[in-house]
Amino acid sequence: MEGGGVSSEKQASSYTYWVRAATVEAAPLPVPKKLSPEDVSNLSSQPAATLGSVWNKAGTWEEKNLNKWATDRIKEMLISVGSLEFSNGKAEITEVSRCTGDAFLVTVRNKKRVGYTYELKIEVKGEWLVGGDKRQFRGHLDIPEFSYGELDDLQVMVKLNDDKDLQHEDKHSICQDLKLFLQPVREKLQQFEQELNDR
Repeated sequence: MEGGGVSSEKQASSYTYWVRAATVEAAPLPVPKKLSPEDVSNLSSQPAATLGSVWNKAGTWEEKNLNKWATDRIKEMLISVGSLEFSNGKAEITEVSRCTGDAFLVTVRNKKRVGYTYELKIEVKGEWLVGGDKRQFRGHLDIPEFSYGELDDLQVMVKLNDDKDLQHEDKHSICQDLKLFLQPVREKLQQFEQELNDR
């Protein structure tokens, strides 16, 4: 052993491989069981306990794009607001010229979550009594970016198309009247949020 020689004795290994020995106390090994046609039909007829797609049985992340449905539905609902009467006139929504954004349904850990972010430009036309004469005006309502759950903070900016020959007071009065569209628009968007939640 002196001088760096190798021992002829066999050293015991430090690694141990555990093998389950069949003993009387041990539980029996599982035995496969063939399913009968009845068992198979019972399994396939049970409703799925998960949300989302059939392939996503674990309920992990799954995102569904709802942009087309949401954009069409928002436009349809806002057009249905109709007209509003004011002290010096009336106005109506003619079209939703810009409705851009995203809407989605996400399944995470077998829980459904929905959300959206949109911007709107709503065209309006109306008739007001200005200086003793009835005059027609067109304009639009700009609603900057708003998201799911933030409808209480909704803001609207009013822009008249043909306001060059209007007195400042008349212009201000018409713009204030058009801002009254905010409440019915908010109510329609709250209805949209509820429909989105129910999807």
